[in-house]
Amino acid sequence: MAATLTNRRILLGVSGGIAAYKSAELIRRLQDLGADVRVVMTRAAQEFITPLTLQALSGNPVHLDLLDPKAEAAMGHIELARWADVMVVAPASADVIARITQGNGNDLLTTACLARRCELIIAPAMNEAMWHHQATQANLTELQARGVYQIGPAAGGQACGDMGMGRMSEPAVLAQEIASHFETGMLAGKAVVITAGPTREAIDPVRFVSNHSSGKMGYALAQAAVNAGAKVTLISGPTALSCPDHVTRVDVVSAEDMYQASMAVLNECDIFIASAAVADFRPENIAEQKMKKTAAEDTMTITMVKNPDIVASIASANNKPFVVGFAAETHDVLRYAKDKLHRKNLDMIIANDVSDPAIGFNSDNNTVTIVTKNGNLHLPEASKCQLSTLIIDHIAHQQGISSIR
Repeated sequence: MAATLTNRRILLGVSGGIAAYKSAELIRRLQDLGADVRVVMTRAAQEFITPLTLQALSGNPVHLDLLDPKAEAAMGHIELARWADVMVVAPASADVIARITQGNGNDLLTTACLARRCELIIAPAMNEAMWHHQATQANLTELQARGVYQIGPAAGGQACGDMGMGRMSEPAVLAQEIASHFETGMLAGKAVVITAGPTREAIDPVRFVSNHSSGKMGYALAQAAVNAGAKVTLISGPTALSCPDHVTRVDVVSAEDMYQASMAVLNECDIFIASAAVADFRPENIAEQKMKKTAAEDTMTITMVKNPDIVASIASANNKPFVVGFAAETHDVLRYAKDKLHRKNLDMIIANDVSDPAIGFNSDNNTVTIVTKNGNLHLPEASKCQLSTLIIDHIAHQQGISSIR
């Protein structure tokens, strides 16, 4: 399987040296593998390449000063270090290697190295005489003993005209080496779209028709898909849930909103999981003003019209992805689920009984049956997080991919 950095957060430290120009290409290489990259630069690095260049390439503000009030208000040095899945210093000059070894924290880069909770990778770059100096070699030996991983350097011609060891490894090599440090999930490189939560169908500006869906199952599926290495888009109706990390959330309200959002990402979708509880009908007309009750009226009649069938529309597309539906039923659960599977041309359907108040809507636990054209697999009661991992695992199997666990 090809190396990937999908969903990975990389904090790139750039120190002073002519090799700093390679950091620009390294950012691109890391992004091409799916990484989110943020950059910390030393003052010396800014003499070789501008922060504006690296900001334009990374798409994020470049962090420069340890005591910058604006930076501390947005993402301080501690939060910046905690944000990263891995910290990479490239180029790592002899000076910055020495300061990291001594545990100095006299600038933002070395402070981030001290505050990090993730792996540190260094890519040395310096003159060949500096490289061979016993102080540099002693520092590198000490860092390696502490678990710091070193990539390179390479041998060759140097900017000063010398030949020998000390050239920073090429960005393509660095990116692949960095990616190799992460375990690749079985859905790596796959684009997964998940719908979650309820929809609200407006009656007037203050009233709506909805259901009891909490969105917990869809959000748990999003987290499980991320854990499997997928690029995840979560199309969510109104919920009180926090979006999982590394997930792109699209907020919608009505079934029509959700339909439009789903169709908009169809061309980039490999797997579509329709876990949302979408209203089948909506009021035909929405009152422009709040509807008032009168003493003469004891009843209200609202004419409802059918909403678009999102999962059926996705499943009938010419460029149909692998489509997973949900069947939340109160009786004859499997019969209705199998009918829906065949009638809507789905690849898989997750059936669950929502008549039991202990599971299903608003609950943290559930029990479901995975239904495909080849048979059924019952999953006994467990947390929605556990069930989601098993469901994503089963989806991977259905596509001929080995288990993600």
